[in-house]
Amino acid sequence: MPAARIRALRRGCGVLCAAALAAAVGGCGATPAPTGAVAATCRQIGAVLGDGPDPSADPVGYAEAQVLPLGQITTSDAGLRQALRALASAYQQFFNTGGGGAAAQAVSRAAAALDAICPGVAS
Repeated sequence: MPAARIRALRRGCGVLCAAALAAAVGGCGATPAPTGAVAATCRQIGAVLGDGPDPSADPVGYAEAQVLPLGQITTSDAGLRQALRALASAYQQFFNTGGGGAAAQAVSRAAAALDAICPGVAS
């Protein structure tokens, strides 16, 4: 096979591979990393959620331990503030009900909403 043909095939494969990779990454719902004040608040939230009882060993105690610290975090970002309040409220509901099914679902939804803004912080 001529060298020019081989180079053309390689170039075509590179373009197709790059397009496939871009589609795969875009299709995964990749969320851009937060910046500035939002990133700082996300780190603060991560520190709060990383503290306290082990969530798998004592889920109700963990929920109780998060409510007050999460409520003390402030942010000027309206979406982040709403997601933060929703998670604190869901944790309060989870604690109040002793970890009931609807409360567990509320925690999952609130954590997912917060993760959409601060990827991985509530996971």
